[in-house]
This record gives sequence, C-alpha cells and structure tokens, in this order.
Amino acid sequence: MRRIFLFLLLAAAWGMPTRAGAQLDKAYFFHVGRSFLMDDKYQDAIEVLNILLRVDSTATEGYFLRGIAKYNLDDLLGAEQDFSLAVARNPVFTTAFQYRAITRMRLGNYDDALKDFQEAIDLRPDLPGPYYSRGVTYLMSQQFEKAIADFNTFIRYDARVSDAYLNRGTSYLYLKDTTRAYEDYDKAIRTNYYNPAGYNRRGALYMAQKKYDLALADFDKAIGYDSTYAMSYFNRAMVYSRTKRPVQAIEDFSRALALDSANSLTYFNRALLRSQIGDYNRALEDYDRVAFYSPNNVLVYYNRAGLYAQLGDYEAAIRDYSRAIELYPDFANAYLGRSSLRYLTRDVAGSRSDKEIAERKIAEYRSKLNDSTFSIYADTSRRFNGLLDFDSDFSGDRYGRIDAREADASLLPLFKFTFMQPDTVPVANLPGTYYSERAERFRDEVGSLRLAWKNTSSDLPPDTLVAIDSEINDRLRRGDDSWQTYFERGLSQSLVRQYTNSLASYTAAIDRNPSNPFLYINRSTTRSEMIDFISSFDNGYQRVAVERDPVGRLKNGSERVYNYDEAIADLNKAAKLLPDFAYIYYNRANLLCLSGQLPEAIEDYTRAIELNPSFGEAYYNRGLVQIYLKDTRKGCLDMSKAGELGVSEAYKVLKIYGQPPRK
Repeated sequence: MRRIFLFLLLAAAWGMPTRAGAQLDKAYFFHVGRSFLMDDKYQDAIEVLNILLRVDSTATEGYFLRGIAKYNLDDLLGAEQDFSLAVARNPVFTTAFQYRAITRMRLGNYDDALKDFQEAIDLRPDLPGPYYSRGVTYLMSQQFEKAIADFNTFIRYDARVSDAYLNRGTSYLYLKDTTRAYEDYDKAIRTNYYNPAGYNRRGALYMAQKKYDLALADFDKAIGYDSTYAMSYFNRAMVYSRTKRPVQAIEDFSRALALDSANSLTYFNRALLRSQIGDYNRALEDYDRVAFYSPNNVLVYYNRAGLYAQLGDYEAAIRDYSRAIELYPDFANAYLGRSSLRYLTRDVAGSRSDKEIAERKIAEYRSKLNDSTFSIYADTSRRFNGLLDFDSDFSGDRYGRIDAREADASLLPLFKFTFMQPDTVPVANLPGTYYSERAERFRDEVGSLRLAWKNTSSDLPPDTLVAIDSEINDRLRRGDDSWQTYFERGLSQSLVRQYTNSLASYTAAIDRNPSNPFLYINRSTTRSEMIDFISSFDNGYQRVAVERDPVGRLKNGSERVYNYDEAIADLNKAAKLLPDFAYIYYNRANLLCLSGQLPEAIEDYTRAIELNPSFGEAYYNRGLVQIYLKDTRKGCLDMSKAGELGVSEAYKVLKIYGQPPRK
C-alpha cells in the first residue's frame, strides 16, 4: 500500500500541466513529508522529500526535513550534509544551525557543534532551544560550569521543561554537588509530575547512596505516572533484590520484560533470583533466552550447567560446561564441574582427565597466590550469582576483556605532570620513586612547587584547584603569554574538567615551545581523559524533533565509536623528541590497548620495561594484555613481577583474570 501511495504521489508530481500547479504540488509534498516525520515514518518521509527536491533543488525546507529524517535513522553524516545544504541556501536558518550542531555533537565534533550553536544564538539570542542544546554539548564535553550557565539561561526563558533541570542536576552531580543535584531533580519532578525520568534519576541517586526506602518511593511514583517505562520496573527490582525481597524483584523483572522482551540482562537477573528461590525450571527458561540473545557469554552456560545438574540432566549439564570451557579454556571450575558429572555418568577416563586439567590450572594459580586453593573459585561463584546493574556490560563477546574503565581490573592510568600537595611531590632517587633528569629540569623551568610527575589524581581540594586556575588566568590577562603559563593553564583547566579549554592552552604552549616533549605528553593525556569521559557518559543523545523548538528531546541508547589517534600522535611526537623516556611508551601502550591494537601495545610496554626495568606499572598492564590474549602464564608472571615491584593491585588482578570476571 505504501508503494501504491508513493506512486500516486509521483503521478501527481508530474501530472499538473501548469506552473501554478507545480507550485501547489511542492507545497503538498512538503506537507506530506512533514506529516510522515511527525508519525516517525522516516523512510517514507525521505522518499517523498526526494521527490520534492527533484522538482526543486533549491527547496531549503526539503533539505532540512530530510536531514531530520536521516538523523532519526542514525544516518548522521547524511543528516549533517542536508542541514549544511539548508544553511547554504538560507544563511539565517537558525534551526538548521541548531540541528546541525546537535548532529555534530553526536558525531563527536564538539568544536564545530559549538560554533553552530553560537551561530544560532547570534541569529536568535531570544530563542531558548540553542542554549539548551549547547548546554548538553558542554555537559558531554565535561565543561560543567558552562553547561550550567546555558541551562540557567534556558530556564530563564522557559522554566517549564523538566529535562533542563535534569541535565543541570547531572552537571552538578559530576561536580560532586549532590545537594544541588537533588534540588534540580526535585524541580524537574515538580515541573513535570508525569515524566518518569525525573523519578528514575533521583531514585538512582538514592539507591547509590543506599537510601532504599526513598529510592523505592521514587520508582513507585515513576511507575504510577507511566506504567510503560521498563526502566522503572528494572530499577525497583534492583531495590527489592538489595533489600532481600526476591519474589517482588522477580515480579518487577517480569513486568520489565513484558515491555522489553529482548533484554538479556533482565532475563539473566530473573534467572538468578529464580534459582535462589528454587524455581529451577523457569530459571532454565530464562537462561535459554539469555543464551539466545548473548550466545557467547560464558556465565550463561556455567550457571545453566549447575541448574541442569541439580535437576539430574547430566548430559545437558556436561554440554553447557563444555561450552563454557570452549569459551574460556582456563576456567578450572568448569573442568571440576564437568569432571564430577562425567564420573556420575561412568566416564571415568574423561572425569580423570578433567580433574587433572583443573588441578594443573589450580596449581598454576597457587604458585602465584597465597590464597587457599578454592578461595578463588568461591569468589567466582559469588560473582556469578550476583545481580547485574543496568549499565553492566553484558555483550557476551568480550569475555575477560581489557577496559580502562573496568571497575575491578583496569589498566593503570597514564603518567603526566599534575598539581599535587607540595609535601607529596616525590623526591629524586628515593626508594620506590622514579627519577628523570629531563623531567626534573622541566619542573624547574615551569617553576611550580606543586608540579609532580604522577599517574594518580590530584590530591588538591576542588576550591584550591579553582583558585590556582583563577591565578593562572589572571597572569594571562596581565599579558604573560609564556609557554609555561599556557602549560599551567592547560593543566589547571584539565583538573577542573574544562577539557576543551585545556587542549587549547596546551596547543598554545606547544606553539611557543614545539620541541618540549612534556607538552605533547600532557596534551595527549588530556585528549584521552576527555574521550574516556565521553564514552562512559550515560546521557542520551538528543532526538531531533519536527517541532520548532527541539527542547527536551533526549533519547537513550546511542552508541559511538571513539578513537585515540590524536592522543597517540602527540605521543609519537614526544617519542621523537625524547626517545629514551620510558613513560612515553607506557602511555602509548595504554592508548593502543584502548584502540584494540594489543600486539603493538605489548611492544611498547616491553620497550618501557627495557628502558626502566623497575617499571612495575608497565609489567602490570602488559600482564593484563597477555591474560586477555589467553597467554595466562606470561600474564601471571608479569603480574608477579609487578607485585614484587610494589604494585599491590597485581594480586587482585590475578584473582580476577584467573577467573571469569564479575559479569
């Protein structure tokens, strides 16, 4: 029927013999295209608008509406192109600038997005929408104070949009101001009692602070106002689970699944709870669903094997243990489980073989750990039987993965110059400290007693950091444009999470002193920190609406791919300037890991260790990479060396990566 309708439209397009008729047809196609957009029929809209643009290639509104359709189909480059065509044909098209900015923001092109927002604001300073959208962009680029300022401006124009308070509250939350975050979440709720997002945002904060009664009340209200919002049921189920009410939790997980029947995480959590209360058959049904949606996740097969064994279906249990071993060959616990079942099914030889393999793997762990033989596996079992939060990675295809944002086993951070308390700055040649003559000379050139070469966060309080940043900015205003001042400004801005400004300051320092390797190192680290923040930021992208005012249009679930090419390029420059500085190769190895170039990362870690044989952090990170690549022996040896050199985290990692991670 749709194709018939489009055929009739085509016939109408070229069936009118008069010029007046052609004009009428264009208006009609514009109307139909816009109507399709309003009904979320984006492909239909594009087909109709294509007809319009073939009739009149100068139809500015046609490009604009087609850009909206492409955006909502995740064709971001195509949307950007169409919004650009609209702007080219109408340089005062405020909304086109705004929507192109939103598109560029989602593409990660924050600089151009901010330029477009400024164009929109210059054209229509009284239009509130661009302030809101720019505020979201500032929020995503970690410029929280600027985000708050834009949300403030927007709210002065329009105090009726709850999402403005929600996002301003989130900005305060990232600044550790939970009081104002709560205040804004409260305002968001008062502004729109019927929006479940406000209750869920505030409830999640309550739950994180273990204020379960308050969290439960918020999730109850969210459900009361919108019973079709699956997240509310999921969150309430988590509260029920944490407060030892598994039956109620199961009921809410079931309600969430009725609204989102393909969510494997919800099935997994319900399976765990059903197992806990002895409802094994229905737990099996849930695991079957999880295996369908996440076929490469070892947890599913290991847990389901245990259920099959309890139900007496030994053959099915053996198949699942075998699948778990196939996915993770070093999984000693799976060998032990399969060994027991093979013995019960009179496969004595197979049972003995599995037991021997498990014992060898256990012995390997025991040689590196002081814990008892089975303590590791008991810990593993606890992880296997713990519910997963909604933001947990449950993709199933990256078992044992390396991730710089992994909570339990992460790459040790990058090294850089940072501001620290003067009494914590390492002294050269003391045991356990690293010393570089070139680095010390750099400190002397900058002339700050607070400057330290570290891979840890600054220990200065926030108000001190703000004061330092203000003092440095005052020096710039007084005309001190030396590379040292711009370097300190870059550092202070990064510490107060103004990353865009930080990068600009580092670039200014490099322009004045292009042969200094530490300027490139710090700029590289800032680029990486900004990317890491953006990639972990749990704010949804904006959904461009057809309405004139795109305010409050947020949609969760976008995924973007990030790369560290520019950060790596800075380290390449530093390596040419200072080829014997071990930390350059260490930092570059970290970024190569995050870029998926693991063999190259191992080479750089090895180079760092060759230059500094006491580089415990390099051993640690190389060990993680080797464990991820299933070279467990080499990885454990590196971890052992890292522990010897004082990296205490190495022993924790041996437990985590010697066993399935907490998933």
